[in-house]
This record gives sequence, C-alpha cells and structure tokens, in this order.
Amino acid sequence: MLIKASTALRNDYPSISALAHKTNEPIYITKNGEGDLVIMSIDAFEKREQLLKLRLKVLQAEEERLSGANTLSIDEARKKLRERIHED
Repeated sequence: MLIKASTALRNDYPSISALAHKTNEPIYITKNGEGDLVIMSIDAFEKREQLLKLRLKVLQAEEERLSGANTLSIDEARKKLRERIHED
C-alpha cells in the first residue's frame, strides 16, 4: 500500500504521478495524518473498472444459475459460440 502526505502531492506532483504510472497501484493521500484521497493512473482505474464489471457479470450469472435458470453444457456453449462466429 502506497501512502503519501497531501503535501507531497502539492509539492511534488510529478513524482507522485510517475509513481502512480509505474506501480499501477492506488496511492493513498493523507491530510493531517488521516486518510483523505486515493489517486491512481487512468489506465489502472480503467482496468479496475473493467475487472469490477466482469466480476459483477460473473456474480449475476452465478446467482441466475443458483436460482434455477437454464444453463448450457460446455459442448452446447462451444457450439453456440461457433455458430455466432460463422454468422459474421
């Protein structure tokens, strides 16, 4: 976990920005010793958002399966995917 004081952000933005891009990790910014903000590179943020959306889709699919929704076998799913590929 990367933690920096708000003064570092104010006084040395270029190095904080470089650190965010280099590590692709969130950087926690403190103000008066307390957590205040989290910053990250746009690329890291977009990847995190994509991952969260994918996890949500997987969770929704699992909930549907557990509630009795119709499912496909692996062979059925492959067949449907092949059909979709050949439609284009």
